[in-house]
Amino acid sequence: MTEIRRATADDQEAIWQIIRTVIATGDTYCFAPDSSREKMLEYWCHADKHTYVATVEGKVAGTFIIKDNQIDLGSHIANASYMVSAGYEGQGIGKLMGECSIEEARGLGYRAMQFNIVVKSNERAVRLWQKLGFTIIGEIPDAFNHMQNGYTNAYIMYRKL
Repeated sequence: MTEIRRATADDQEAIWQIIRTVIATGDTYCFAPDSSREKMLEYWCHADKHTYVATVEGKVAGTFIIKDNQIDLGSHIANASYMVSAGYEGQGIGKLMGECSIEEARGLGYRAMQFNIVVKSNERAVRLWQKLGFTIIGEIPDAFNHMQNGYTNAYIMYRKL
Protein backbone atom coordinates (compact mmCIF):
# COMPACT_ATOMS: atom_id res chain seq x y z
CA MET A 1 0.00 0.00 0.00
CA THR A 2 1.26 3.46 -0.90
CA GLU A 3 1.20 6.12 1.79
CA ILE A 4 1.99 9.81 1.33
CA ARG A 5 3.29 11.92 4.18
CA ARG A 6 5.37 14.99 4.93
CA ALA A 7 9.07 14.30 4.55
CA THR A 8 11.33 14.29 7.59
CA ALA A 9 15.08 14.76 7.94
CA ASP A 10 15.35 10.95 8.04
CA ASP A 11 14.03 10.82 4.45
CA GLN A 12 16.76 12.99 2.96
CA GLU A 13 19.06 10.18 1.82
CA ALA A 14 16.21 8.40 0.04
CA ILE A 15 15.07 11.69 -1.51
CA TRP A 16 18.62 12.35 -2.70
CA GLN A 17 18.87 8.90 -4.31
CA ILE A 18 15.65 9.55 -6.25
CA ILE A 19 16.74 13.05 -7.31
CA ARG A 20 20.23 11.85 -8.31
CA THR A 21 18.81 9.14 -10.55
CA VAL A 22 16.08 11.30 -12.12
CA ILE A 23 18.29 14.27 -12.99
CA ALA A 24 21.17 12.10 -14.27
CA THR A 25 19.42 11.57 -17.61
CA GLY A 26 19.02 15.30 -18.32
CA ASP A 27 15.68 14.79 -20.02
CA THR A 28 13.02 16.08 -17.61
CA TYR A 29 14.41 18.59 -15.09
CA CYS A 30 16.45 21.76 -15.49
CA PHE A 31 18.88 20.71 -12.76
CA ALA A 32 22.36 19.87 -14.03
CA PRO A 33 22.87 16.10 -14.10
CA ASP A 34 25.95 16.44 -11.88
CA SER A 35 24.26 18.66 -9.26
CA SER A 36 25.55 17.96 -5.77
CA ARG A 37 23.64 16.30 -2.96
CA GLU A 38 23.94 19.47 -0.88
CA LYS A 39 22.59 21.70 -3.66
CA MET A 40 19.65 19.43 -4.42
CA LEU A 41 18.61 18.77 -0.83
CA GLU A 42 18.89 22.49 -0.05
CA TYR A 43 16.53 23.15 -2.95
CA TRP A 44 14.11 20.23 -2.44
CA CYS A 45 13.89 20.40 1.37
CA HIS A 46 14.21 24.16 1.89
CA ALA A 47 11.88 25.87 4.36
CA ASP A 48 10.04 27.63 1.52
CA LYS A 49 8.79 24.24 0.26
CA HIS A 50 6.30 21.68 1.51
CA THR A 51 8.15 18.40 0.92
CA TYR A 52 6.42 15.01 0.81
CA VAL A 53 7.34 11.39 0.24
CA ALA A 54 5.36 8.47 -1.08
CA THR A 55 6.21 5.21 0.63
CA VAL A 56 5.50 1.61 -0.32
CA GLU A 57 5.84 -0.81 2.58
CA GLY A 58 7.86 1.84 4.43
CA LYS A 59 10.34 2.45 1.59
CA VAL A 60 10.46 5.89 -0.06
CA ALA A 61 9.26 5.39 -3.65
CA GLY A 62 8.64 8.99 -4.68
CA THR A 63 8.80 12.58 -3.55
CA PHE A 64 7.18 15.88 -4.40
CA ILE A 65 7.25 19.48 -3.33
CA ILE A 66 4.70 22.27 -3.28
CA LYS A 67 5.77 25.91 -3.19
CA ASP A 68 4.60 29.37 -4.16
CA ASN A 69 4.87 29.82 -7.91
CA GLN A 70 5.85 33.46 -7.39
CA ILE A 71 6.49 35.69 -4.40
CA ASP A 72 4.10 38.11 -2.75
CA LEU A 73 1.22 39.00 -5.09
CA GLY A 74 1.72 35.78 -7.07
CA SER A 75 1.93 33.51 -4.04
CA HIS A 76 -1.70 32.34 -4.29
CA ILE A 77 -0.71 30.00 -7.14
CA ALA A 78 1.19 26.84 -6.26
CA ASN A 79 4.02 25.25 -8.17
CA ALA A 80 5.05 21.64 -7.68
CA SER A 81 7.68 19.10 -8.74
CA TYR A 82 7.51 15.30 -8.61
CA MET A 83 9.97 12.43 -8.85
CA VAL A 84 9.42 8.67 -8.69
CA SER A 85 12.14 6.15 -7.92
CA ALA A 86 13.13 4.11 -10.97
CA GLY A 87 12.06 0.86 -9.30
CA TYR A 88 8.51 2.15 -8.85
CA GLU A 89 7.78 3.74 -12.24
CA GLY A 90 4.54 2.69 -13.92
CA GLN A 91 2.83 1.73 -10.64
CA GLY A 92 0.58 4.79 -10.32
CA ILE A 93 2.71 6.54 -7.70
CA GLY A 94 3.10 9.68 -9.85
CA LYS A 95 -0.67 9.88 -10.29
CA LEU A 96 -1.25 9.36 -6.58
CA MET A 97 1.29 12.07 -5.71
CA GLY A 98 -0.32 14.40 -8.26
CA GLU A 99 -3.78 13.86 -6.78
CA CYS A 100 -2.46 14.31 -3.26
CA SER A 101 -0.59 17.49 -4.18
CA ILE A 102 -3.76 19.04 -5.59
CA GLU A 103 -5.60 18.38 -2.34
CA GLU A 104 -2.65 19.51 -0.22
CA ALA A 105 -2.27 22.72 -2.24
CA ARG A 106 -5.96 23.41 -1.84
CA GLY A 107 -5.66 22.82 1.91
CA LEU A 108 -2.66 25.16 2.07
CA GLY A 109 -4.85 27.93 0.63
CA TYR A 110 -3.62 28.01 -2.95
CA ARG A 111 -6.19 28.97 -5.61
CA ALA A 112 -4.49 27.32 -8.59
CA MET A 113 -1.45 25.27 -9.56
CA GLN A 114 0.97 26.01 -12.40
CA PHE A 115 3.88 24.08 -13.84
CA ASN A 116 6.30 26.50 -15.49
CA ILE A 117 8.32 24.05 -17.58
CA VAL A 118 6.98 20.64 -18.55
CA VAL A 119 9.34 19.32 -21.20
CA LYS A 120 7.26 18.64 -24.32
CA SER A 121 9.04 15.35 -25.05
CA ASN A 122 8.09 14.08 -21.57
CA GLU A 123 4.82 12.80 -23.00
CA ARG A 124 4.05 10.56 -20.02
CA ALA A 125 4.08 13.56 -17.66
CA VAL A 126 2.07 15.72 -20.06
CA ARG A 127 -0.64 13.02 -20.33
CA LEU A 128 -0.72 12.55 -16.55
CA TRP A 129 -1.15 16.27 -15.85
CA GLN A 130 -3.87 16.52 -18.48
CA LYS A 131 -5.71 13.56 -16.87
CA LEU A 132 -5.50 15.44 -13.57
CA GLY A 133 -7.15 18.52 -15.07
CA PHE A 134 -4.18 20.62 -16.14
CA THR A 135 -4.38 22.57 -19.38
CA ILE A 136 -1.50 23.62 -21.59
CA ILE A 137 -1.68 27.41 -21.52
CA GLY A 138 1.55 28.14 -23.35
CA GLU A 139 4.51 26.64 -25.17
CA ILE A 140 8.01 28.04 -24.76
CA PRO A 141 10.28 27.48 -27.78
CA ASP A 142 13.68 25.91 -27.04
CA ALA A 143 13.11 26.27 -23.29
CA PHE A 144 14.94 23.09 -22.29
CA ASN A 145 18.37 21.84 -23.30
CA HIS A 146 17.54 18.12 -23.50
CA MET A 147 20.66 15.99 -23.10
CA GLN A 148 19.73 13.71 -26.05
CA ASN A 149 17.50 15.90 -28.24
CA GLY A 150 19.10 19.31 -27.81
CA TYR A 151 16.92 22.37 -27.41
CA THR A 152 13.27 21.42 -27.16
CA ASN A 153 10.05 23.16 -26.31
CA ALA A 154 8.34 23.12 -22.94
CA TYR A 155 4.76 23.66 -21.82
CA ILE A 156 3.28 25.86 -19.15
CA MET A 157 0.44 23.88 -17.57
CA TYR A 158 -2.26 25.22 -15.23
CA ARG A 159 -5.36 24.25 -13.31
CA LYS A 160 -7.63 26.00 -10.84
CA LEU A 161 -8.00 24.39 -7.46
